[in-house]
Amino acid sequence: MDGYILSIDQGTTSSRAIIFDYEGNILKVAQKDIRQYYPADGLVEHDPENIWGTVYDVCREVLKEYPEPDAAGITNQRETAVVWDRKTGEPVYPAIVWQDRRTAELCRSMRKEGSEVTVTSRSGLLLDPYFSGSKVKWILDNVEGARERAERGELAFGTVDSFLIWRLTGGSVHATDATNASRTLLYNIHKGDWDDELLTLFDIPRSLLPEVKDSSDDFGRTAKKLFGREIPIYSAVGDQHAAMVGQACFDPGMMKCTYGTGGFLVLNTGDTAVKSRNRLLTTIAYSINGEVTYAMEGAIFVAGAAVKWLRDTLGIIESSEEADLLARSIKSSGGVYMVPAFTGLGAPHWDPAAKGAFFGLRLDTGPAEISRAVLESVCYQTSDLLDSMAADGADTPRKLRVDGGMAASGWMLSFLSDITGLDVQKPAVIETTALGAAFLAGLRTGAYSSLDDIKKLWSYEREFNPALDDKTRNRLVSGWEKAVSMTRGFSA
Repeated sequence: MDGYILSIDQGTTSSRAIIFDYEGNILKVAQKDIRQYYPADGLVEHDPENIWGTVYDVCREVLKEYPEPDAAGITNQRETAVVWDRKTGEPVYPAIVWQDRRTAELCRSMRKEGSEVTVTSRSGLLLDPYFSGSKVKWILDNVEGARERAERGELAFGTVDSFLIWRLTGGSVHATDATNASRTLLYNIHKGDWDDELLTLFDIPRSLLPEVKDSSDDFGRTAKKLFGREIPIYSAVGDQHAAMVGQACFDPGMMKCTYGTGGFLVLNTGDTAVKSRNRLLTTIAYSINGEVTYAMEGAIFVAGAAVKWLRDTLGIIESSEEADLLARSIKSSGGVYMVPAFTGLGAPHWDPAAKGAFFGLRLDTGPAEISRAVLESVCYQTSDLLDSMAADGADTPRKLRVDGGMAASGWMLSFLSDITGLDVQKPAVIETTALGAAFLAGLRTGAYSSLDDIKKLWSYEREFNPALDDKTRNRLVSGWEKAVSMTRGFSA
């Protein structure tokens, strides 16, 4: 089928616009970095105007060459919260990023009161500052006049997709999709609606919330003044869910892991919302034609962000590619382990108080050992998540599909295969998050009659197979587990 899709990929560190044809080929890419703000320890913010400005700029850039897309799709960093004025569209406070930990004490207090059982049974999530519900409550409680304005229906809340849809449609559409809604702590994933008991628990008025649609749906048209013509917005989907679609993980038991700023392992569980006994998340994988597909998810808070830290903060490397080269240059990390708990530990520990640490440093430890330990830490964390999923009764997959910026490191993917014992597949199109949004928009345009049409387009560029013996693997994992335990026990 002729034609093409504009895919908007708004992430934690950058905004991108990509033009895809219906075969899944990339025709044009534009990217702009966004700035992160760290006003205090544990606090992470974005300027919503910077998010919007970069999205607008990259869209204009790709539309110069491809001015008439059949539709647009949006994928986004999920749990980041924005609250804005319904009349002016102006944010009342900076966007509170998913990495932000300011509501840790609130979540801890709610857990002590026994609220987590209610939250988990309805939302599939845990009471953690990672999710946006507690962030919204913080804004309403701490921004002067915000709660009163929200009660009067003057304000709107949304995850980044919802904020972008509002801006793109000139304020005519306030909507999100089921995947993003399922990451708020406010949405009942079993009933498919905002949950009144959860809204009461967090003291959030329903009038603040967007309409929830399918992941492939009609989200309005872009205002003509923006790009010279109206473009239908036919998909909105959280980044990890979009990557699942881009990786064609449509059958129960299929699994993908995206390694970007963080790392996210997602297992398709079909029409069953599997309840985890090991502190993993039950979430909505995607929603199409009113039918929900569920998933089990484990989150690694710091993956590519640790490589960025090596480059930008420590100055050990000049590029992410150099980390790969340094790791290859030595036979082992020399017993060095790095636990990248810069913003606490994600699944299965969910410890917001944990701090990052290196263990096993010696006088001869250098940039190669440190770089290798950083890359290894991502693989160990993935192994932890796989073990938790297996303990929850999930079938152990034989193959793991990977994507994201860190998937460019062939050394890391080889070690990942060794430490997990799985065949690791790197797709031919690595931009699977943006591709997933494009595929979902293409379903709406009629380019694809079903997910089976999309499945046929997926292929892998390279497969990595495990070559590590069990004894060595067990020894390495044991050292990692000891390092994590000591990190969690540290307090200053």
